Amino acid sequence: MPVSVLEAASSNRSRDWQLAVHRAQQGFGSGSQIALCKAIVACGRATEWQAALEMLSIISASRSVPDVYSFSAAITACERSLKWQIAIGLFAHMVSVQTLPNVVSYNAGISACEKGGEWQIALLLFSQMPTDDVVPSEISYNASISACEKGSVWQMALKLLSQMPAARVVSSEISFNASISACEKGRHWQMALFLLSQMPVASVLPDRISFNASISACEKAGHWRMALHLLSQMPLARAVPDEISFNAGISACEKGGEWQTALFLLSKMFAVSVVPGVISFNASISACEDIGGWQMALHLLLQMAEVNVVPSGISYNSVISACEKGGEWEMALSLLSQMPASSVVPNEISYSASISACEKGGEWQAALHLLSQMPKATVIPNQISYSAGISACEAAGEWRTAIELFSEMQNAKVAPDVISFNASISACKTAGEWQVALQLFSELPKAGLVPNSISCSSVISACETCDVWGFAWAGLGCSFGRSPKHG
Repeated sequence: MPVSVLEAASSNRSRDWQLAVHRAQQGFGSGSQIALCKAIVACGRATEWQAALEMLSIISASRSVPDVYSFSAAITACERSLKWQIAIGLFAHMVSVQTLPNVVSYNAGISACEKGGEWQIALLLFSQMPTDDVVPSEISYNASISACEKGSVWQMALKLLSQMPAARVVSSEISFNASISACEKGRHWQMALFLLSQMPVASVLPDRISFNASISACEKAGHWRMALHLLSQMPLARAVPDEISFNAGISACEKGGEWQTALFLLSKMFAVSVVPGVISFNASISACEDIGGWQMALHLLLQMAEVNVVPSGISYNSVISACEKGGEWEMALSLLSQMPASSVVPNEISYSASISACEKGGEWQAALHLLSQMPKATVIPNQISYSAGISACEAAGEWRTAIELFSEMQNAKVAPDVISFNASISACKTAGEWQVALQLFSELPKAGLVPNSISCSSVISACETCDVWGFAWAGLGCSFGRSPKHG
């Protein structure tokens, strides 16, 4: 919709509620609440909840009790304005003045809680409806199911959906879609697909939202083939795939290691006139990153500019990681330097991947330079950053620098992991510093870490080089909490 049309509609709503309020204030002397109720409804449509409450207070100030219609309109105004606390407060006040809520009051209260992410309060209101002899409607059920979906309580969403036939309430696509989305968020892909299959049985046609939620459920569960099958079924069900549909399909392929299929889906988006967004490109780049396809990842990054899609930090980080896996350290550093010019701030992932690229390229000095630049860029080095730097020094035979980095890591209160220890021990092994290697090995249990095969082989090799086998076995025995056996 053109901006001018939206502005005109907004302007009309503004005039409507102001006119309704003016008329209500002028004509309230007759004692009728009808004009004020109409004004409250108009305020709700314009999301002018404060004005709606002011109209309601006028009724109360006249020593009249607002009727159910006025209360319902005010609660609806708060619901549309995303003010769930005030909506519930009005509902409680309504009950306290003995104005019995009707289905509209309950629906507005439940919807307000649903939009506010308060699924428990929404279900509490729903459960109270029979107490006030109010029969839940389709809106009541749908809003409650949606509240469960947002609260990731998929079992409750399914329970409500299953109760609808017995309550003689017809399930709609909204009911099923919210339930499928609840299963998707709860990572229950099989239940999501079951619900999708049950929609035609209930004479409900699956729409785009139904398919998108089901594809996303398969994507999260790592079932890329099923995700693609559902995507292919959408045109047959007259549900036109959109950006969300393709994004879920591409992400499913990325997680399944199907980079070629991911790129095919991206190209298909252009073919069916669906404009790819940053998520579409990021998922495709990530698919290339996983196999070290740095050239294709870089091509996609450049293509983003051609279609006016602004790259994000994830875009750059994925391409840098692809370059790191492909052994292209110079390209990784070039991309890192380009990030600020694209208004993208490098983070610890950007630096860590670049440092790893330098490590794999044997550029230990460049790795240390990047590590030293992180605090200046207000980026705090993490385990991966330090470990990559230590590994770079170890590969270059710079054992003293590796140990200095290890100490710096501890001083910075970054807890070393097994990789950090192993790289430091390996650096000592290469230099024949068996005593330092043994000292580091003995610190592993103190750090709450279990030595692995690399740790053990490195410390044994360090002692073997200097012909001090006894110390190696003694160190291994102490670290595993038992006395060494000599034989």
